[in-house]
Amino acid sequence: MILDGLPTLTKGHGTENDFVIVPDPDGALEITAGRVAGLCDRRAGIGADGLLRVVRTAKMPGYEDQAGEAEFFMDYRNADGSVAEMCGNGVRVFALYLKARGYVEDAARFGVATRGGVKYVTFTTTGALTADVTVDMGVPVFPTSRGDLTVEVKGEHKPAVDVDMGNPHAVVFVDSTDDAGPLYEQPGIAPPGSYPDGVNVEFAADVAPRHLAMRVYERGVGETRSCGTGACAVMIAAARRDGAAPGTGYTVDVPGGRLRFVERADGRLEMTGPAELLFDLTAPEDA
Repeated sequence: MILDGLPTLTKGHGTENDFVIVPDPDGALEITAGRVAGLCDRRAGIGADGLLRVVRTAKMPGYEDQAGEAEFFMDYRNADGSVAEMCGNGVRVFALYLKARGYVEDAARFGVATRGGVKYVTFTTTGALTADVTVDMGVPVFPTSRGDLTVEVKGEHKPAVDVDMGNPHAVVFVDSTDDAGPLYEQPGIAPPGSYPDGVNVEFAADVAPRHLAMRVYERGVGETRSCGTGACAVMIAAARRDGAAPGTGYTVDVPGGRLRFVERADGRLEMTGPAELLFDLTAPEDA
């Protein structure tokens, strides 16, 4: 059975980007790609866009050096079991879980270790199982090594903006998010092989000044209701396009809700959005 040998799991979401949360503070569990895929399966499993494993940073091989800034590491896996560097919505849900389950002191701000570095979270509103959380997402990077990128839109290739938010993104501006089509498969990207480890592709459309809507194809998942790092990429690509000064606020609507952004004077990007814990799951006693 898919839950055999696992502790009590929790299901949560941030703007309907949903996750299975696995507590493993001492790093004792072996979570294989197959098991992740089984847990995230929407028919034979719990169903989720990804899995968040809660492990003490000091117990996370290769990332122990982050333990001084963040006691806990967010070991994030995509729904297909592949490992990802970061998940912006996942950080908010992960932080709420830590606070709700007593893993951290009742602090308004603390660090979460990730493969994309330590992300500091601040709670702006907090309930027992819901919260609004602001995440310092770091400084966006605009890689130049891949050259001029294009994404296929309605049979034609349109220019895309290459943005790294700890994980890779290709942002293409469109007239309407409907232009993305069904997004059953990853959109075509040129030059071929630009992203050997895969990429998240965002289709962004203007709604009003400093307000955009987006849809996203997430690598290892498919289309999701939201992508926090993807919304960051959309915001910063739009801000550069618009010539916006630091401190200018942007709103990005995703199918699952709304996220708010500010680029600070030091170049760091802050994202604010909701997080919610939905329910707990345990294996049946006769499993």
